[in-house]
Amino acid sequence: MERRSNIGNRLLAALSPADFQLLVPHLRRISLERDVVLVRSGDPVQQIYFPCTALIAFVMDMPNGQSVATTMVGNEGAVGVLSTLGSRRSPMTAVVRVAGTTWQISPARFHAALTHCRALEDAVQLHMRSLLVQFQHIAACNALHSVEARLARWLLQVHDQVGYDTLPLTQDTLSELLGVRRTTVTHVVSKLRGSGAIRSNRRSSIEVDRGRLEAAVCECYEIMREQDRSHRFGRRDETVRSWRAGAWTGAFPRARLEQW
Repeated sequence: MERRSNIGNRLLAALSPADFQLLVPHLRRISLERDVVLVRSGDPVQQIYFPCTALIAFVMDMPNGQSVATTMVGNEGAVGVLSTLGSRRSPMTAVVRVAGTTWQISPARFHAALTHCRALEDAVQLHMRSLLVQFQHIAACNALHSVEARLARWLLQVHDQVGYDTLPLTQDTLSELLGVRRTTVTHVVSKLRGSGAIRSNRRSSIEVDRGRLEAAVCECYEIMREQDRSHRFGRRDETVRSWRAGAWTGAFPRARLEQW
């Protein structure tokens, strides 16, 4: 296991060295290829993932065969930790949309560490709260804002994660993120390319101009970005206290929090 400065996942890096050592013997770092399905909706959770450079989409599979992404998780969080709420089956499909590395651990090992580590418990609660807030913002954004503005938001969020201007996103992935047909994606990409926000688009990648994307995006991007900053800096203790005080018991029953 490398030094903590090289952990690569912010949720794990936030743990103290002593707390992190509870997980170290059971963590394994692996590489994930694009489009690999980590778990399907309704299937048992076999592994919990802590992405480092990989980017993973949570996808809802509709009865008509269409798939819609509800959020994406990168090095700020984890995939599979919803199993700590009790159910061992995944409520959604998780698909790798940007290839990269991740830590993985078995749910049994992770749950065992969770029962002995209050800091890990708090980190998981904070991450799940963050996911809940993301779901709310994305639902509002989908209802209120144009496809063009929403595409700009997704592209900026992916840019934040990968750190470079050529984003490894296919047209199919963009269709899934936006919940629209590929013909609509083609039209919206053309509009953003006309404004210079997208410099070029190929079969498997899109080159963007961040400054011009920021001019095209809706306010949801900055709201969600600030929410992420607040979880990283300065308000962690306040957020965890609000969970324990019952401020979020409408979303997660107090009995469940007490069991944690």
